[in-house]
Amino acid sequence: MRIDKLVVMVSGGGTNLQAVLDACENGTIPAKVVGVIASKDGVYALERAKKAGVPGVVVASKQYKDTRMRDAAIIEAVESLGGQAIVLAGYMSILGRSVVSRYRIVNVHPALIPSFSGMGFYGQYVHRAVLEYGTKVSGATVHFVDEGADTGPIIMQKCVPVLDDDTVETLDARVLKVEHEILVKSIALLCEGRLSLDGRRVKILPPLVD
Repeated sequence: MRIDKLVVMVSGGGTNLQAVLDACENGTIPAKVVGVIASKDGVYALERAKKAGVPGVVVASKQYKDTRMRDAAIIEAVESLGGQAIVLAGYMSILGRSVVSRYRIVNVHPALIPSFSGMGFYGQYVHRAVLEYGTKVSGATVHFVDEGADTGPIIMQKCVPVLDDDTVETLDARVLKVEHEILVKSIALLCEGRLSLDGRRVKILPPLVD
């Protein structure tokens, strides 16, 4: 099934959001970002959305008594925006079953899942752990979202070397470029209807013929 209306969920500065917005604008992703949902107010990602003329909505967990109420608010927001699929681009909360079962959702993670993934592994915490462990390669992963933390089927991964003189900041910058690259490619395939699940294996289908 082709998808042409995306909702992006964010929690921070939104560099991955910007990569998606730019790719939609230049046609690399054959779809449109119809809305951005932030987990808190005041994040710069909302400013990026505003500059692109994309509606921004805040659905913060602290506004609701429990996560089920938050998830209901997320669904209401996605439906009001007309979204057909969701992209998690630096979104720092776990979505519940009601959301995950309703939409195709993809997430980008700054490591090679299953390494350095799960609860507590996000942002620069990932890169610090990679450096402390002494790993020689790191990278990024795009995966489908299930009810766990970074446990959904993997769509695409790409490695980067970990250099002897790397800092958290230099490794972060190198991985971030890869995040942008494979996130855009994965979303394009999703929107073209070219991703197929075989158990946990995600297969890329040939281009569809209209």
